[in-house]
Amino acid sequence: MTSISTWKDWLIPSWRSMSSEGVLIALGGNALILPGERGYIEEQFTHTAACMKPVAALVSEGKRIVITHGNGPIVGNILLRNECARDYIPPMPLSVCVADSQGGIGAMMVQSLRNELKGIGIEKTVSAIITHVAVDMHDPAFTNPTKPIGPYYPDEQVVRERQTSGWTMKRIPGRGWRRLVASPMPRRIVETEAIRAALEIDILPIACGGGGIPVIEEEGILKGVDAVIDKDFTAGLLCREIGMKTFVIVTDVDGVYLNWDSSSRRRIHSFTMNDAKRYLGEGQFPAGSMGPKIEAAIAFLESGGDEVLITRPEDLLEALRGNAGTRIIV
Repeated sequence: MTSISTWKDWLIPSWRSMSSEGVLIALGGNALILPGERGYIEEQFTHTAACMKPVAALVSEGKRIVITHGNGPIVGNILLRNECARDYIPPMPLSVCVADSQGGIGAMMVQSLRNELKGIGIEKTVSAIITHVAVDMHDPAFTNPTKPIGPYYPDEQVVRERQTSGWTMKRIPGRGWRRLVASPMPRRIVETEAIRAALEIDILPIACGGGGIPVIEEEGILKGVDAVIDKDFTAGLLCREIGMKTFVIVTDVDGVYLNWDSSSRRRIHSFTMNDAKRYLGEGQFPAGSMGPKIEAAIAFLESGGDEVLITRPEDLLEALRGNAGTRIIV
């Protein structure tokens, strides 16, 4: 019988050589509920199927694919259900809400992608892997929560929430108050070996939903924490850990723009990592929108990645062919 250590020695060179030819696709959660929609499940399935169509085409071309995904605004709806039913059902902690969103979105993606593959004559196993991501309990983000989540609260409810829940809250002009949570950096993906093993046996894994279930690790024991991990930083970390060289960030704009808020805005077809750093320093990419994506791209390229593409779902195939989106290279 092959020992575990011998199995790992055999497996790691194999998956590294194959996954270096693959593509990690990080899908934004906002692609599943569009502005103005209520988020009915039929709408979500329609948008998920649209996102999976170009992925199926890539599989038909022989590409080895890993998918990660966001979870907003779906996790916000889960939190809202928490609040609406709190007098009848004990509310779940944020880490469990992230797990809930991973399962629901993952199920939609598995069904939609299998159906798209079946439609073009490909039989392939697609599997959603519930993924925990370890963060540092001493990350400064825990003392300075900045990530708004969940519903808006009226003024009269804020005092109660602060007293009973200990939440940090921020007033959004014209909307109300929102809860703020920490957004620490991802340090380790707990299920990396499961994702590697799936790739080795030609299973297409869907992983790290919503940035991963946030946990801290103390003497090998995992414990969920109230935090939201940036999905693109987690996707970049996974891309590095499984040895893939191409990282695709799929979002709701057709590429990276300079001077976004002015009449002179223009999309950049391609630029280098050093250009990205310079543009960030100039304030071209705000923290609440394109900034984290560019920072995740830089981290990936600095760690040995070859290229990052930023594009819309409908432009995915053309972006990989160099005809759409924005490419960032070393």
